[in-house]
Parts: sequence; C-alpha cells; structure tokens
Amino acid sequence: MIKKIKSKNQLLESVEVIRISFITVAHDFNLNKENAPTNPAFITFNKLKELKDKGVKLYGFFNEINRKQIGVVAIEKANNALYYMEKLCVLPKFRHNGYGKELMDFVFEYVRKNNGNKVSIGIINENFILKNYYIKNGFVETGLKKFNHLPFTVCFMEKKIR
Repeated sequence: MIKKIKSKNQLLESVEVIRISFITVAHDFNLNKENAPTNPAFITFNKLKELKDKGVKLYGFFNEINRKQIGVVAIEKANNALYYMEKLCVLPKFRHNGYGKELMDFVFEYVRKNNGNKVSIGIINENFILKNYYIKNGFVETGLKKFNHLPFTVCFMEKKIR
C-alpha cells in the first residue's frame, strides 16, 4: 500500500527507511558523510522535512500485514513537463518482490495525472546493477557528470511517460 507521508512519525520512519536502504550502496561504493554528505544514506530528519516543506511529495510503501513502512519515494516537480523521482528505496530484506517497481509505477501515474511527460533521475553511474534496472524499466541515459565533491560520476536518466 502506497500512501502520502503526512505526520512527523511517518517522516521519522521514512528517514530510517531511507538510511537503512541506501547504506548498502554507501558500503558498496565506500561512501561516507565526508566524501558524499548528500547521499541519502546520511539523510537527517531536518533535511527530509526541509524537502517536504519546499513541496517535494513523499510517499511510503507500507507492508499490508503489519502496516510498517518498507519503502519510500520522493517526487519533485521541476516544471510543467518534468518531474524528478528521488530517494526511491526499499528496505534490503523486502527487495526483489516488486515493491520498487510499484513505487516507480506510482510515480509515473502521479506524473501522468499532473500532466507531466517526463521523469528524471540521477544515480551513481558505476552502480551497473541499478543502472541496468532503470534501463530495463524504460529510462535512457541523458548525461554524465563528475562533481568535484563526489567520489563517483552521476548518471542522469529520463523516461518519457506520454
């Protein structure tokens, strides 16, 4: 079940889900607060609240059995046509069950309903498993950028949904 994150407790739970989900990638790529401070593995409650307060829509995926949150996705409107999908994650023990795909499809439907036509993401280019996952789901690479403050290359990808 996917629902909008509204309360402080849901936001706190979202922070934990994001941190736990992204720390696996942080470990795989030797990321830490010093070399990749903006990586979601290190997100704080205040940072997530700040994103929500500026209009980023946050949604949680909740386990139907115990109603615990097991996934998160953020949707940010860039302009009338373009939306950013951010912080898409599922807790490690719930991966490979289609929940990430459900969250992604939810974003596509949200964008369609709001008359957008493109979804953009930024990922670690060297994360070939994740990159191939997004390619399999219709995303195409639109550019690469090496930022001096990050120990990896960012791959920008987009999917047209109309």
